[in-house]
Amino acid sequence: MDNTSSIISKVWSFCNTLRDDGVGYGDYLEQLTYLLFLKMADEFSKPPHNRKLPIPNEYKWETLTAKKGDRLEVHYNALLRELGKEKGILGQIFTKSQNKIQDPAKLFKLIEMIDKEQWSTMGADVKGQIYEGLLEKNAEDTKSGAGQYFTPRALIKVMVECLQPEPNKTIADRHVVRVVSS
Repeated sequence: MDNTSSIISKVWSFCNTLRDDGVGYGDYLEQLTYLLFLKMADEFSKPPHNRKLPIPNEYKWETLTAKKGDRLEVHYNALLRELGKEKGILGQIFTKSQNKIQDPAKLFKLIEMIDKEQWSTMGADVKGQIYEGLLEKNAEDTKSGAGQYFTPRALIKVMVECLQPEPNKTIADRHVVRVVSS
């Protein structure tokens, strides 16, 4: 949990830096998602996984870590545009993607921060905690004007225990309606 807190703190700290440059929370989360996808695809393409992934060689993770400055920004813009044109799930993920980080030095720092972690070895729970931590910190941040509040994981567990939902039943959580699947 200590490592999770450290990663959440790093990721959130960088979000604050970018927000000062006018990059909103949603844009930051979107860019983080694109970059994490590419980093994890890179990790899964290497041992012990050795998965064959449909990312063209000129847009693999190493192409981002090998560039700095304006060359990085131009390459990242091209990467987002070209991956959005790919067929299948890859094209769907990157459809209409755009670079929202206009400072190449900050883009490089974000890539560097992501590159230092082994994301594929983290459990889904850890990545979920990072995401939930970011949502929680965003909701607490009075400057963001998010106006959104998220149900804490502990409260969700208690609600599930009390309600004991069954498959195909509908549960309303304030303004969000969730259908329980089997």
